[in-house]
Amino acid sequence: MYILGINAFHGDSAACLVKDGILLNAVEEERIRRIKHWAGFPEEAIRFCLQDAGISIQDVDYITIGRNPSAHLLKKAAGALFRWPDRQYLQDRLYNMRQVVSVKTHIARMFQLPEARLRPQIRHIEHHRSHLASAFYASPFEEAALISIDGFGDYTSVMMGVGRGREIRVLQSITYPHSLGIFYTAFTQFLGFPHYGDEYKVMGLAPYGEPRLIPVLRRVIKPLPHGRFVLQTAYFGHTRTGVKMTRNNGAPTLGCLYTEALEALLSPYGKPRRPDEPIQAFHRDLAASVQQMTEDIIFHLLRDLYHRTHIKNLCVAGGVAQNSVAMGKIRLMTDFENIYLPPAAYDAGTSFGSALWCYHQQLQQNHRAYVRSASLGPQFSDDQIEAFLQKRQIPYQRMQDKDQTVAVTAHWLAEGKVVGWFQGRTEFGPRALGNRSVLVHPGRPDAKELLNSKIKRRESFRPFAPSILKEYVPEYFEQDDDVYFMEKVFRIKPEKRALIPAVTHVDGTGRLQTVHRDVAPLYYALIDKFRQITGLPILLNTSFNENEPIVNAPEQALDCFLRTEMDALVMGNCVVARENLH
Repeated sequence: MYILGINAFHGDSAACLVKDGILLNAVEEERIRRIKHWAGFPEEAIRFCLQDAGISIQDVDYITIGRNPSAHLLKKAAGALFRWPDRQYLQDRLYNMRQVVSVKTHIARMFQLPEARLRPQIRHIEHHRSHLASAFYASPFEEAALISIDGFGDYTSVMMGVGRGREIRVLQSITYPHSLGIFYTAFTQFLGFPHYGDEYKVMGLAPYGEPRLIPVLRRVIKPLPHGRFVLQTAYFGHTRTGVKMTRNNGAPTLGCLYTEALEALLSPYGKPRRPDEPIQAFHRDLAASVQQMTEDIIFHLLRDLYHRTHIKNLCVAGGVAQNSVAMGKIRLMTDFENIYLPPAAYDAGTSFGSALWCYHQQLQQNHRAYVRSASLGPQFSDDQIEAFLQKRQIPYQRMQDKDQTVAVTAHWLAEGKVVGWFQGRTEFGPRALGNRSVLVHPGRPDAKELLNSKIKRRESFRPFAPSILKEYVPEYFEQDDDVYFMEKVFRIKPEKRALIPAVTHVDGTGRLQTVHRDVAPLYYALIDKFRQITGLPILLNTSFNENEPIVNAPEQALDCFLRTEMDALVMGNCVVARENLH
C-alpha cells in the first residue's frame, strides 16, 4: 500500500511516500525550487517521490494532507464574522481553504488525468494530529506521551496526547487565540528578524543577554493550571486582523504580529529594532527573556502532561519543537527520560505525519519502523557528478573508492581547510546531517568568523554545531543521548570547551548531532579518520548553503562553492580543490 503525504499551500511545503507504513523518501519543495520555505503546491517534490520509487500516481492508494478545513469549523466561522470588515483577509483565507480542499484537482491537472480517473483517495488530517503522528509512529516507543506545539494549525496551537501501539488518543488542545508560537514569532519580528522562519536567530542571540525582562513578559503570557496558558491578546494583532500570510512566488511572508500596546509596554527599555539597525544590550536581554519565558511555558505544559500520563517516553513535534535549546533541557527540567523528535518536526513533517495517521488510525494497520535517518531526498551517482563537472569544465579528481575519499578529506580538515561535503541523499528536515554539509576543524579558533563572514554571510552571533561520534558523547557533553537530527542543545564539559572553540557557543553549549556507524557509515568513517589524525571525534558541521535553501543537486553545490571561499568540494568520490581552479 502506497500513501503519498503532502504539506501544501503552507510554509515548508513537502511530499513523502510511505509504503506499508515505512517512509521511503521525502523532500521539501524549497530544495528543488530554491525558494526558502516555499509555500505552494509541492509538485516537484511529488514528482521526485514517485520517480524515486519507480511508480506512477495511479499506483498510490491514498493522498494525505496535514490540514483539515473542517476542523474547528464553528470557531473558524466565528472568527471570520469577527473580521468581516477586513474583506482582503477573508478573501485570502477562503482562497487558501479552497486550495487545500482542491488537492485532487491539482494532482489530476499535474498528471493530465480527468479527476474521475484519478485512483488515489484524498484524506485531510487535522494539522496537529499529523504532527503527533509524525513523532510517535517514527519513534522506537510502543507507548509515549505526545505533544505538538506551533503557531496555529487548524485553529489549534498545542495538542497533547498518548500513543499506544497503533492508537493515538488526544488528551487536551489549546486553541485560538492562545499560541506559544505566535508569542515567539511576534518577538522575533520585534527584534528585527522579519522573515518567515527567523525564530532560530532569537534562540542564537539569547545567550548573549540576561533575562531581566521576565517580569514584563509575565504580563504578556501567563501559565494557567492544568497545563494551559493564556496570551494577553491586546499585545498581539492576530485576534483582530488574523495571521496574515502572503505567498509571493511561493515564498511565505507574515504580517506584523505585535501591536502598539506591546511597543508601549517595552518602551521604558527600548524600541522595536529595524533589520538594518545594530543589536543593542536591550535586544540581547529581550531575546534572553523571550527564550526563558518560552522554556518556562514548555516545561509547564510537559509537567502537566507527565502528571496526566506517568509515561517516561515523550514524543515532540510542531514548529516550537525546533527550539533545540528547550528540547535539550527536557530531561533536566521534567520527569521524562526518553525524548524523540522526528527529522522534520516543523510543518514539512506533516506530510509524513498525515500519511502515518491515515495508515495507523484510519486504516488500522500496524507496520512501523524507527526513523533514525533523514537521508530521504534526491541522490546522484559518481557518473552523474563526473559528467556534470566535465560539462562545466571544472578540474577534478575522481578517487578510487570511498576509503580514499575519506582519507583525503580528513587530512584536508585536519589541516584546517573548509570542505563542502556532498554525499548520498538530501536530508529531510531543517538540518544538514553530513550529506549536504560544510565541514571544518572544530578546534580552529577563527572558524566562526571565517564561516559567518566569508562563506555563510550571516549574523556573527549565530553558533555552529558539532557532529560527534556517538561513543564519545559522555566524554564531551554533560548529557548523553541519541541526537540523530541535531535537535537538542547540551552543555559541553568545561574542560573540553577550549579544545573545540568553533562549536562551543558563548554559554558553553553545543547543538550536537550524534553520528552512528550503522545510520551514517560514510560520515562516521570521515569523523573517525579525522579523530585518528587529530584526537578529536568531532567536526564542525553547518548546512551547505549561502542564504538559500540547503543545496540539493551538484550544480547548486558547485555554484555555492565557487562564490564562497571554501577550500575544497567533495561530491561523491569526485574532489575539486580550489587551488586547481586557477
